[in-house]
Amino acid sequence: MARLAALKNKYKGERCFIIGNGPSLRNTDVSKLKNEFTFGMNRVYLAFKDWGFKTTFLVSVNDLVIEQCIDEFLNLDIPLFFSWRSRRFFPSSISKEQLPIFLFTTYEDPKFTQDARYRLWEGATVTYVCLQLAFHMGFDQVVLIGIDHNFQTKGEANKTVVSEGEDPNHFLPNYFGKGFRWQLPDLETSEMAYRMARMSFERAGRSVVDATVGGKLTVFPKIDYDRLF
Repeated sequence: MARLAALKNKYKGERCFIIGNGPSLRNTDVSKLKNEFTFGMNRVYLAFKDWGFKTTFLVSVNDLVIEQCIDEFLNLDIPLFFSWRSRRFFPSSISKEQLPIFLFTTYEDPKFTQDARYRLWEGATVTYVCLQLAFHMGFDQVVLIGIDHNFQTKGEANKTVVSEGEDPNHFLPNYFGKGFRWQLPDLETSEMAYRMARMSFERAGRSVVDATVGGKLTVFPKIDYDRLF
């Protein structure tokens, strides 16, 4: 709670980028974000070496991702934000300094929370958690990239599946590679969440824009990525 309180409106008036993990990142010059405030999600760290920088923050709230990647997460030296329920995956030997900032995220009672010290609805996507964190931190403009909102793998929303080979849904084929357990997307619920985020930002005189190359999401105003620099 104290760590979240220290971040409240810390970046007021600034802009940030929320970097999704869609295939469109392969067509986006992410290196331009080296000196920007950035939120990365889940296994985005697989690209850090190629990009030449690390995201400012990293957020993960999916139990399957955290459970399978906990050792990789613990090797990162950037601020981490995880769901409180994921604490069971952390080794008992972990030091206090290695602990992430825990968030009280839930699957129920849809809402947009402007203060991340309180309950955050996940909205069926970690991107929505990032949007609530960005609001909490005071960012004036949020730019989305890599939010393709389009998956080649089809099936029942939220169903747990096991990857049988290369991953066609993310920017690297080994993102959720063979044998990785993950949940199919719930795009309908995510769209509902995104609409709530847009409304909350606009009511506060702030904005969210979508610079994803070829993205299928239609909730936020589109903007050309290269024109931002």
